[in-house]
Amino acid sequence: MIQPREAWRLVAIQRVLVRHGLDEFVATNHLYRPIRWLLHLIAGRTTTPDGPRGVRLRRALEELGPIFVKFGQSLSTRRDLLPRDIADELAKLQDEVPPFPSGEAIRLAEAAFGQSLDTVFATFDEHPLAAASIAQVHSASLSDGSEVVVKILRPGVEQQIRRDIAVLYALARLANRYWAEARRLRPLEVVAEYEKIIVDELDMLREAGNAAQLRRNFENSPLLYIPRVQWDYCRKSVLVTERISGVPIGDIDALRGGGIDMAKLAATGVEIFFTQVFRHNFFHADMHPGNIFVDTSNPASPRYMAVDFGIMGSLNPRDQQYLAENFLAFFNQDYQRVARLHINSGWVPEGTRIDELESAFRTVCEPIFNKPLKDISFGQFLVRLFSAARRFDMQVQPQLILLQKTLLNVEGLGRQLYPDLDLWETAQPILEEWMQSRVSGRAVIERLREQLPEVSDSLQEFPQIVHSILQRAADGTLEVRLRDSGAASMREEQRRQAGLRNGVLAGGALLIAATLWLGLEGQPVWLGWGVGASGLGLLARARPWR
Repeated sequence: MIQPREAWRLVAIQRVLVRHGLDEFVATNHLYRPIRWLLHLIAGRTTTPDGPRGVRLRRALEELGPIFVKFGQSLSTRRDLLPRDIADELAKLQDEVPPFPSGEAIRLAEAAFGQSLDTVFATFDEHPLAAASIAQVHSASLSDGSEVVVKILRPGVEQQIRRDIAVLYALARLANRYWAEARRLRPLEVVAEYEKIIVDELDMLREAGNAAQLRRNFENSPLLYIPRVQWDYCRKSVLVTERISGVPIGDIDALRGGGIDMAKLAATGVEIFFTQVFRHNFFHADMHPGNIFVDTSNPASPRYMAVDFGIMGSLNPRDQQYLAENFLAFFNQDYQRVARLHINSGWVPEGTRIDELESAFRTVCEPIFNKPLKDISFGQFLVRLFSAARRFDMQVQPQLILLQKTLLNVEGLGRQLYPDLDLWETAQPILEEWMQSRVSGRAVIERLREQLPEVSDSLQEFPQIVHSILQRAADGTLEVRLRDSGAASMREEQRRQAGLRNGVLAGGALLIAATLWLGLEGQPVWLGWGVGASGLGLLARARPWR
């Protein structure tokens, strides 16, 4: 049930939306016309609000707080999905959120440092360079003359975020209880994943660590530059980094005026994303235009410059493999492979018929290939893929939501820079190279090296396991569990039990012999391995541990 505090927040959200005239987006539907007067009464509004709809939407999101601002930022990158007036206004949320008072910023920073800013920095500009939903940024300089930026958390932002997260949890619990699709879409898990992401963003030391890791990943790279972290000046609520100078990536006119190769720039953005996801497994997950600048010193080969590392993502190896193989199978139009991948991953029930799933994927994905290759969208593919899998009871994977959101942002940005961008031409070589590296001899050896400690522990326990099995077999206490409770099956198992004991004894003896042969470096070595394999085969056939 929704608690009173959460209910009041929902009412407050409704009041903000109605006060800014956003009830029109819902109330224009004929189902809501009878209660339009009630919405006006709740908000206490009797006059028409000022401004176009895009301006009113932006103002409402700013008033509602950080979570809503971030939602608007994500939407702003998809100009292909939004009317132009709304996209233009939401783009202002990327770096034009109203700042909080400079005096408050100074007070918070001095509290974090435990001393006056005059003793910390050589200079500190009270006027913010930019303001965002979580923090705002001021320019400063250090005693050695280094130019830096100082990022300071907004006052009370953690309380606001936790309040709205509680509301999201309340709505998710209601969905779990009353919505038939909740089991598949897993709203509680989705909110939990988002909570982890947004709360982590409140820790400036974590962000500093993210920036340092990303900088190492792209050290001396012509693709992306990450500013240096000034660790001596970082605190939990304050981040200090090198100040960079570049053209905001959203300033298309300035980029074109500087002779930037826009096709190269767009392709580089896609290459950066896939490099982070598959080669580094550590990706910047907040790549809206307010966080991206361009080094224009070499117009023929422009380099990206990123800021704001509060939200980073990574995938486990299984999810990486799943995505890469799905993308490759999709662009080869191998829908049976896509279907098998879904079943093998466990994302659809094991008993799902492959031919039916394959047919569903073909139905929704084949129309995409009627378009030129440059118009095929990875984001659209994922949306269609998951939509097709819905009828087969596929569950939402919360760990992929951040990647999907980032991929949509990158695609939207790439299309904005260069509408004829061929995403597949850029991504395919990276995916194929990564897949090949996964099966290379060096990769196999590396995985074996990583697993060696666990294997070593298991090998140390192996003689005790063999000894225990042999002892139980010799004592006549070895038990074989029966799955069939019928009398015929019981008699059959009794007849087999003597044979199983003999198999265990023989297998154990062969393993001991193989161990001695290998341990004494007997020649040929292959004989020891062959005897050991035979022993394992006998034990596996007997399966006394089941």
